[in-house]
Amino acid sequence: MKINIQSNKTFKTLFSLLIGSGMMLSHIASANNETLRVCAAADEMPYSSKSGEGFENRLAAILAEEMDRELEMVWSDKAAIFLVTEKLLKNECDVVMGVDKDDPRVATSKPYYKSGYAFIYPADKDLDIKTWQSEDLQSMSKFAIVPGSPSEVMLHEIDKYEGNFNYMMSLIGFKSRRNQYVRYAPDVLIAEVSSGKADLAHIWAPEAARYVQSASVPLKMVVSEEVAQTNDGEGVLQHYEQSVAVRTEDKDLLAEINTALQEADSKIKAVLKQEGIPLL
Repeated sequence: MKINIQSNKTFKTLFSLLIGSGMMLSHIASANNETLRVCAAADEMPYSSKSGEGFENRLAAILAEEMDRELEMVWSDKAAIFLVTEKLLKNECDVVMGVDKDDPRVATSKPYYKSGYAFIYPADKDLDIKTWQSEDLQSMSKFAIVPGSPSEVMLHEIDKYEGNFNYMMSLIGFKSRRNQYVRYAPDVLIAEVSSGKADLAHIWAPEAARYVQSASVPLKMVVSEEVAQTNDGEGVLQHYEQSVAVRTEDKDLLAEINTALQEADSKIKAVLKQEGIPLL
């Protein structure tokens, strides 16, 4: 039997191309079906919860869908402030949502929203509060704030910290904060304003927005100026951009996330708007 050598070579070449194409398609399909491992606090509303009610849960789902990846939530029983050091940097997950832009511990995406700290007080009160220099603050004595935040710094600046200290401690049952993290729950802080126990709350607006919307009485939320003026003239930053964090070496993943965030921008903004978060 005579064999056509040229035809045989052509067949082998075509066969190799088909096999190679199949392997390439298989690889692409495999890549598209990879998981996006997002670490989150199991109980830190309004950001995240195992029940999926947090707004960052919803944003993580949008991101995974845009990246054509399966979302895998890696839960932590600790507060979200420990996610980077105890989960992400230990390779237990690959992504943390809602990290300040340019956090030096990680690589951060392009910001997907910017917001700020806000003054929150009853809407029916005849108050005009837009900055820490507002005169109406001078008659107030009880401020619902979170220790360690820009709000605490500014209470010192307007000489209201010492008079507010016992009230702040009462919000967590006078627990000692030494060597442990004690969270000031945002729903509790907003309830203090709604009930009239606090004159005003000043907290991170994305943390407060949901509870302002559902408050028992109408509340007004006014975002602070970007930089609050201090006595030494340096100022305290009140506005922050929020990003997705990955490990510094995960450059390809970060690029993929940045593309997905851009494509999903309208969906992300819709969730934030529904949450009532003021966007800057």
